[in-house]
Amino acid sequence: MYKVLYRKWRPQVFADVVGQPQVTVTLKNELMAGRIAHAYLFTGSRGTGKTTCAKILAKAVNCLELHGGDPCGSCEICRGIENGSVMDIVEIDAASNNGVDNIRMLREEANFTPAAAKYRVYIIDEVHMLSTGAFNALLKTLEEPPEHVIFILATTEVHKLPATILSRCQRFDFRRIPPQEIAGRLAYVAEQEGAVLEEQAGLLLARLADGALRDALSLLDQCLGRSKQVTLDVVQETVGLVGRDHLFALSEAVRKQDSSSALETIDRLHNASKDMARLCEELSSHYRGLMLIKTMKDARGILAVSDDEFEQMTKQALSTPLSEILHGLDTLQGALDKMYRGGDRRVELEMALIKLCSPELDDSNAALIRRIEALERGNPRLAASKAKQTEPIVQSPEEPKQEGQPSVVPLPDELPPKKEEAVLPPPIRPSVAANPQKPLEEGATRLAEWPEILRILKEYSVAISAAFTGSSAYVNGDYVLIDAKEMAFELLRKSSQRDKMREAIQQVTGRVYKLGPYRAKKQEEAEVDPLLKLAGEAEEAGIPVTRT
Repeated sequence: MYKVLYRKWRPQVFADVVGQPQVTVTLKNELMAGRIAHAYLFTGSRGTGKTTCAKILAKAVNCLELHGGDPCGSCEICRGIENGSVMDIVEIDAASNNGVDNIRMLREEANFTPAAAKYRVYIIDEVHMLSTGAFNALLKTLEEPPEHVIFILATTEVHKLPATILSRCQRFDFRRIPPQEIAGRLAYVAEQEGAVLEEQAGLLLARLADGALRDALSLLDQCLGRSKQVTLDVVQETVGLVGRDHLFALSEAVRKQDSSSALETIDRLHNASKDMARLCEELSSHYRGLMLIKTMKDARGILAVSDDEFEQMTKQALSTPLSEILHGLDTLQGALDKMYRGGDRRVELEMALIKLCSPELDDSNAALIRRIEALERGNPRLAASKAKQTEPIVQSPEEPKQEGQPSVVPLPDELPPKKEEAVLPPPIRPSVAANPQKPLEEGATRLAEWPEILRILKEYSVAISAAFTGSSAYVNGDYVLIDAKEMAFELLRKSSQRDKMREAIQQVTGRVYKLGPYRAKKQEEAEVDPLLKLAGEAEEAGIPVTRT
């Protein structure tokens, strides 16, 4: 009979266990030192090696020729445990043996000495499934078991265990295995199976497994059933990553506030027998990916998607405000909750998408925040305003400026061709800076996201972020006008530095702006007394002047 890969390639020694050095090294040291505890607790998510390490430990404590803390695998005890002839290693599934009577039988058996091995080892898997009475029946035996008995408890939900059980065990926490280590193990297994696994395909399988090596081996088993040449396309076809364009279509309809397109897409998928709850989960996962890309410096290692899809998601995330992404997550999670409580799945999903396309119909906090941010950005559609909004007029450097109108001086790479380079203006005079409401009345709106932009910019360049600390910014049409010291603008004369600034602005606002310094027209100079002016000119000419 064919043996699946995760069983065929289960590690037989601690050295083969992937990604759990904090467990394997400690256990090997304890075995070599003879410090064997009477009860162990292995916790962690699925497929990370809990049961595997329990079996290796059970074999190692009874091995006749221990090699550096690992069982030899060749002595009669190791061979007997492997083929099942040694009955002193007992595996119990607590999910199906969770009653008080089962634990009482276990206690009675524990009193008997081992038949062939040195220790009788009880491996209780999914121990959190035991009933309260079963836990109570196990307490005394677990605290003071016979000298020849060792308990190894394994669970994925350690929070469900009573504190009295936790305090009686030596606890080891198993971590999710990093994708790179999973991919390395998959490449080794594929080579041993006479197959070829591409590096990108292995990394995609590792990310899909979400830290579980067993799941990754199961996926590889499926891929090998399709082809011995496991490429990225083979993985995508096997696990069903092909044909996810509908997620981009729905999220793009939300971004454009096109409820008609969103409902048409849902109707098409419903007619194709797509489960609406599953579609809602996939769309929620898609928005989670957009959120991670929007807020993290590099989210590639977290998202289990192909490179092409990640690039497409990055473009969509940069053009979508974070408030819209969070609103989508909140609304879709609420729709899922209603679906599982018995609501009509198609209706719930359609209502959720209509709310996302028309946030003025949604009274949730996320929708209100999204509408407020839309007002600050001057988006009349999201603000539910039916009147047209006139774009602020942006003056070019050559046009005459009106009294009190903020001028726009483009940075060097944004000047018209064949024009002299504009000279950056001097800092704003205190009298203008002291009146923060003035620019708001003259056509430019304050950019509320400016502190967040500087925080993102700090990840690219600490120098630029520090130079613009304490500055402010305003939006005037297609321009972001920055109110800062002249020294800060010197850093933006390099095109690479300006690109970083624009990228940070686009990441936060979802729009591409041109850059310019904010400068208000200088106030009229105070009138000077003609006599004082004449006296000053005379003194400059060397003519003595008597002042009274």
